[in-house]
Amino acid sequence: MTVTPTDEQLVHATLAGDQASFALLVHRYRRAALARALAVVADDAEAEDVAQEAFIQAYTELATCRDPARFGPWLLTSVRRRALNRIRSIQRRRAVALDDTVPATAEPAGELDRRELRGRLHRALAQLSLIQREVVLLADLEHWSHAEIAAGLGISVLMSRRHLSDARRKLRTLLDTPSP
Repeated sequence: MTVTPTDEQLVHATLAGDQASFALLVHRYRRAALARALAVVADDAEAEDVAQEAFIQAYTELATCRDPARFGPWLLTSVRRRALNRIRSIQRRRAVALDDTVPATAEPAGELDRRELRGRLHRALAQLSLIQREVVLLADLEHWSHAEIAAGLGISVLMSRRHLSDARRKLRTLLDTPSP
């Protein structure tokens, strides 16, 4: 029977020099970090960058984690801060228009359908509040319980349930409406 180490055990082992323990923490929280970042930045590539940077920062500053048993919420707080900073940075940059003479590449019909669906989903998620996006992505993509979401986001279980219910209702309405 294999015993799964706790976050606290993995943090202490990492601080003692066991890098494989940190790899287990990364494996455990990678998808949640991506979901949290995606909820804020609404771009897959940016979310990947934010999550990766947060893990690097977590590794270098692991000794500052006051409660190693709560590594997950500590990491997700860092992911959220980094994602918000990334949004501010993006908003400060000027958008550069693409040259209209660049030819469009032909894509298979199935790929276009998936892209269109993904675009509709991203646009619908963008219309949710930040907390609703975070809750719905952690619940539906990561299959986190309301207790885990509450702990990770610093809200009550009741508010987790409320935000998820409101977000799903709004998404159904937005996605049932034909796209223009």
